Amino acid sequence: MRQLTILTLAVTLIFTACQSKTKDNTTENNAPQRFFSDESFWNQPVAANAESDPRSDKWIAMLEKEPTGNNIGINTTKWTIPVFEVDSTTPVYDVKLHYLSPEEKENWNSKREHFGHGPGFSPVPIPDNAKPDPQNDAHIAFIDRERGLAWDSWGMRKRPDGTWESNTGMKYDLYGSGVFNTGALDVVNGESVHFHGPGRAAGVPVIAGLIMYNEVNTGEIRHKLAMACRYSAFQEFVYPAAWTDGYTQGGIPEGAVVQLDPKLDLSRFDLTNGEKVVAKALQHYGAVIVDVAQGSPLYAENLNYDSTRTWNGILREWDGGINSIPVKYYRVLKVENAVHKGDARSRSNGYWDNDKSE
Repeated sequence: MRQLTILTLAVTLIFTACQSKTKDNTTENNAPQRFFSDESFWNQPVAANAESDPRSDKWIAMLEKEPTGNNIGINTTKWTIPVFEVDSTTPVYDVKLHYLSPEEKENWNSKREHFGHGPGFSPVPIPDNAKPDPQNDAHIAFIDRERGLAWDSWGMRKRPDGTWESNTGMKYDLYGSGVFNTGALDVVNGESVHFHGPGRAAGVPVIAGLIMYNEVNTGEIRHKLAMACRYSAFQEFVYPAAWTDGYTQGGIPEGAVVQLDPKLDLSRFDLTNGEKVVAKALQHYGAVIVDVAQGSPLYAENLNYDSTRTWNGILREWDGGINSIPVKYYRVLKVENAVHKGDARSRSNGYWDNDKSE
């Protein structure tokens, strides 16, 4: 009888574990599966007693001076990431490295011959309908929920002969920590992390913090968001960032968390139901600085190649919505254990002034 009881318990536990994630990519409570483990930094809400950084007012004042005149908005149709679901039956390709031209070597302050792919990145499962974002960054991501794997790239392109190449490439655990280790990446101070695999300049997964359609449609985002800004700090970053391309002396360290005032009455603003979901995530989880951009964008799943889904009527980019909330209602959480390394290019060399128009 005792053996039967143990067997019954084991079967029950296995059944429960299998039911915790359903075939439509939701959990038992009908919440969409989020990327990474429940313990991941990306999936932790801001603590009720979280402190503002002493420099928060200074940093928010920087964001208020954004030359575009925008507050914090959302990229939905360009400069953001298409995500393609794959499985064990998806065709796989040996993705080639991109070799640098003399002009690229000069721009990237590097003598290296090519950008980098992380360990085990290729081969990559790529569906026949896959296309990267059409803008210069050409980000793309592939996720295999059954095997718990993700692949992402910056600068990915299909060659005329049908083969693929990419500037960067990382393969990682879809249900892991969602954090890359600086030491393991082996980045050399003064160069870009893009020579070592990550497609985000902060050295974080491209899908980390991405606003996904199914989350917004269900009514709740349960993770931190990804955000870029013009004023990322020069050679200063904090966990979960593993690097930085910031060029502003005294700017906001990449990896820092920006939070919308949790007490702010959202009914004061003209927000769609979907935009309220995003705003609540900004209040409850905050947004992590992951890159430099001309503006202060959040990133929503790029649906350009999906005829069955659209952000129209759900999220606006810069013509209202989240962008209507003044930056003064945000704060930067306390920054601790900052690392003082990163790209060597700063605003003083003029390179970034016309670059990264995300």
